[in-house]
Formats: sequence, structure tokens, C-alpha cells
Amino acid sequence: MDYAGRLEISYYHTIATLNSAHKIYLVQHRETEKIYVKKILDVYNLHIYEYLMGHPITGIPKLYNIYEENGQLILIEEFISGISLQEMMDDRTLTLDLIVRFVSELCNILEKLHVLNPPVIHRDIKPSNIIITPCGHAVLIDFNAAKFLNDTADHDTVLLGTQGYAAPEQYGFGSSTPRTDIYALGILLKELSSALPVPTDIFDAVIRKCTEMNPSNRMETVQELKAEIEALQNHNSNHHIPPQKSFTLPGFRTKTPWKMLTASIIYAFIFWTGLSMEIKDATGFHLWLERIFALFIMLSVVFCCFNYCNIRRFIPLCANKHRRIRYLGVLILNTVVVFLLTSAMVLLESVFDFFFSL
Repeated sequence: MDYAGRLEISYYHTIATLNSAHKIYLVQHRETEKIYVKKILDVYNLHIYEYLMGHPITGIPKLYNIYEENGQLILIEEFISGISLQEMMDDRTLTLDLIVRFVSELCNILEKLHVLNPPVIHRDIKPSNIIITPCGHAVLIDFNAAKFLNDTADHDTVLLGTQGYAAPEQYGFGSSTPRTDIYALGILLKELSSALPVPTDIFDAVIRKCTEMNPSNRMETVQELKAEIEALQNHNSNHHIPPQKSFTLPGFRTKTPWKMLTASIIYAFIFWTGLSMEIKDATGFHLWLERIFALFIMLSVVFCCFNYCNIRRFIPLCANKHRRIRYLGVLILNTVVVFLLTSAMVLLESVFDFFFSL
């Protein structure tokens, strides 16, 4: 039994649970009081973590302690402040420039892994495994599925990775290589492009080349992928292609059936509530004016919350890296829009009363 390793791990006490299902905790060192992340892994490659601990790579959380016992691996790694790329996709705060920056930085990180001897293949690249720091840089986490390149293996013996992002060879149709990570980057690029407030197709050719079923038909290196997406971005900028506006209502943008059904019910309720509401002492023109503006106010809340036509761009706080600050920005935006609509209604009523009193 490794008593020294167990003693080192005992110096970290848990202060919060980050993900109970995946056994991820926020811990603090009892002496230095510094904050770290503790992970307890059931599936892992010990040699990968030993190498990463001895050879830190920029863009990957630094490992401070590893301890194996009873078929589990305990990791103490650097705490990375930020939000996941998945959260940015869900909140639709991505821009074309951010996508190129994040994917380019991921390519730089993977290049350092792929040029090792033997190369390290991550095999689980997905939005939830990418943290965006407050400074706007991408950090690649979770090496549970990682492996060293084995030139003698003709197929993977264990299926690891995430469905939808895992390349065909991870399902037993071949052996994982650096092009396995390129496949996942292609899927990631596709998902990021569709998560823009106005989805873009400028990367479609690159995505197809990254996600070929036959690995030999994919791009050869991550630097080739990086060069192509940066060239496409520059071409787009140099030709000043105006962004297309999408007026598709929230709830219908992804064309997901359950979302469209839910949105239809909500919009029907909003219209019924707004156009049938009774307002004290309001009749005729005043009643219908206030009903229409009440309808607009309810719709504006929905549009602001779901960033309709990228309306959040008017409030910089809405693009902040911290979730609470973004929520504050959305609240401010809603307040401003409601105030403007209410003021417009009062002004119209005043103008109406003025002309009819002459």
C-alpha cells in the first residue's frame, strides 16, 4: 500500500461537490488553502495521467497528485475557473470569431499531444469537456478515454468516448489515431456552427473532410484543420459578407419537435392572455392599445431571454463569461425593453387623447 500517496491525498478536504455522478469535487489543501479539483475515476489509463503529471501541457489542467487504490484512480488537478463550451452553446453567446479562436486553441493543444512519442489520443472531445476561462481561452479536460497510439493494433478493443463525437474506429472499425481526434473536432465545429445566433455553413467543406468514415480521407493533422478554418474566417472578413438575419422564432430554430410543440403552446397562451385581458377603466381604443402593448411586452421577455435576432448584443454584460453576470445583463435588457414599450404606449395614449380633445 502506498502510504505516502494516501497521506498526500488526505491533505485535501472536500468543500463542494461539482458532479456527484462522475465523482468530481472541489477540494482545498489543508496547509496552503489553495483550491483544486479532485476526481475519482473508475475507467482510466494510469500511464497517460503519469505522463501528463510529469510533462504539463499548456491548455490542459495541471496534475498535482495521483493515487491508485482498489481499482480507482484519485486525481488532484488544477481548478480552472470558467464555463463549459456547452453552456456557451446553450446560451447562444458564441460568435464566428470565438468559434475559430476556440477550435484553433484546441488544435494547438492536440498538436502537443499528437507529436509525443508515442502520440496521445484524447478520444473524448466534446463541448462539456472544454472549459472557457474568464480570459476567453479554451482548456481541454477529461482524459479518461485517452490512450497512447498503438501502431500494431488494427482496432480498438474497448469502446470509450461519447456517442455522436466518437469516430467509427472507436466502435471497433479500426484503431484510434490522431485522425480520431480530428473527427471529433469536425463534429464539434458542426455543433458550434449550428449554435450561432444565425447558423453558418462556411465550415461545411472542412467539416465533411474531418468526418469522413475512412480515417485516411480525413485531414492529416490538426494544424491543417486550424489553417483551413482560419483561412475561411479571413476570406469571410475580407469579402465583408453581411451576416444573414434569421427571424425564426425561439423554439423553432433547432426544429426539435418537442421544443416546437412547447413553443407553440407558450406563444398561443401569450397571444390569448394579451388580447383577452381586461384592464380597469380602459375601453375602446385604450383597451386594445394596452392589450397590444401587453402582448408585445410578454413577447419581448421571451425574445430577450432567448436572444432573438441577437438582441443581446446591445448589452455587453450578456456576453460575459460568468453566468450570473450574463443573467444580470439579460435582466437589464428586459427592463430596458419593457420600459421603452411602456413609455411608447403612454406616449401614444397621450397623443390620442390630445387630438381627440381638440
